[in-house]
Amino acid sequence: MIRIAMIAAALVASSTARAQAPITIVIHGGAGALEKGRYTEAEEAAYKAALNAALDAGYGVLENGGSALDAVQASIVLLEDSPLFNAGKGAVFTYDGKNELDASIMDGATGEAGAAAGLAHVKNPIRLARAIMEKSPHVMMIGEGAEMFAKEQQLVMVRRSYFRTESRWRAYKDALEKDRAARKARGGASLPHDFKYGTVGAVALDKKGDLAAGTSTGGMTLKRWGRVGDAPIIGAGTFADNKSCAVSATGWGEYFIRLTIARDICAQVEYGGKSIAEATADVIHNRLQKSGGDGGVIVLAPDGSYVMDFNSAGMFRAARQGGRREVAIYKE
Repeated sequence: MIRIAMIAAALVASSTARAQAPITIVIHGGAGALEKGRYTEAEEAAYKAALNAALDAGYGVLENGGSALDAVQASIVLLEDSPLFNAGKGAVFTYDGKNELDASIMDGATGEAGAAAGLAHVKNPIRLARAIMEKSPHVMMIGEGAEMFAKEQQLVMVRRSYFRTESRWRAYKDALEKDRAARKARGGASLPHDFKYGTVGAVALDKKGDLAAGTSTGGMTLKRWGRVGDAPIIGAGTFADNKSCAVSATGWGEYFIRLTIARDICAQVEYGGKSIAEATADVIHNRLQKSGGDGGVIVLAPDGSYVMDFNSAGMFRAARQGGRREVAIYKE
């Protein structure tokens, strides 16, 4: 009886501590070859304005007592609607000159998750990922089947042309030309490294102490054969568990999948007793880097501590917790 009472007391104490943690939202807009000087002052200002808007959308949900899931979705929807990021409206092009979008979301309180891949007509993939989690018995749907389900859920559908932006189209044509030149010269493709990047994501902690994470992407420039990266894969690009942390990743997806980056960080916290900073440093600057991959993550713990870490030249990132606000692009 004494042991049962002690366990019950510990659970109550843990729940109380989580509920007292400060509401927090952390977002990213992708990692990659973002060296200083890549963007003009005006372009930097535009990126930061978009990050601030998405940050405030999510934080506003939390301030009004909304769930971490609602906050994550609110932030990502704004990032998907912005033509600046590789998700939704600003998605990159496949080798065939099309847009294919992926997204996932996870509830840290219940362990439930939803994901979608290979989308061509869903305006906001993160909304579909959540609908899959909450309105279906499945975790992941792809392609035409996923879009059929999206229509049944009355989500906004758009023409393929909606996702096209002139800057992405020019980048696609440039990448295609370089790829063809590389194939001709060396007999194989050799794309510039920064073509591999581009994702948006968010993690949040609400007033109840619950965590959530979500990620959305247009994938890799010139991807072929229905390639899917880490963003829609639970445990690779997205993971959330109230017992450890919430993670959204961005980077070279193949490596994030092989190393189950998001889950590994949370597992090191839950089973290894590490802080999120320690776990993140090991995974991003040790395991990922030694494997030849790069990119970054945003990580949020139940106590409100958070990390925005990466081993690439930069990562669009922002966080808000009470009066504290951080918005950055480059490695600083």
